[in-house]
Amino acid sequence: MHVRPTAFLDNPLFTTLAARSVAEDGVLRLPFGDGRTSPVSAEDVARVVTAVLEDPEPHLGQVLELTGPRSQDMNGVAGEFSRALDPPVTYEDVPMEEWIERVLCPAGLPPHVEQHIVTMARLHRENRYDRATHTVELVTGRPAETVEEFVVRHAALYA
Repeated sequence: MHVRPTAFLDNPLFTTLAARSVAEDGVLRLPFGDGRTSPVSAEDVARVVTAVLEDPEPHLGQVLELTGPRSQDMNGVAGEFSRALDPPVTYEDVPMEEWIERVLCPAGLPPHVEQHIVTMARLHRENRYDRATHTVELVTGRPAETVEEFVVRHAALYA
């Protein structure tokens, strides 16, 4: 059995790297273009893994694709941020090199983490995270957390 989560909501792309511009001027600045995404929370992944460990038999031989409840472009993600926060949040596509220079490098992350995040940003831009499953709900009995619910839970980060 394999557990295969998509991008994590808890990833710096959606948290610390996005928080400053969201807090300062209500803009989610990321180099994702028109790419769609369905990020899943680490908490949901942990719930799935716990359920599988408690009762592995039904999942033997399966690949469990874990995503958030829907795939949407970044305007949709910004809409969820807007419903969770005040004032409203909009999305601004930023050229990759500019984003790396102005947002990623100043964050002071280790080089291997920076490279991973750049790869994830490129994959988002290439629409490689455009998928949605209901596996979290099927395994745990509770739907995957939405971006809006995640942002509400972590509102202080974006303040």
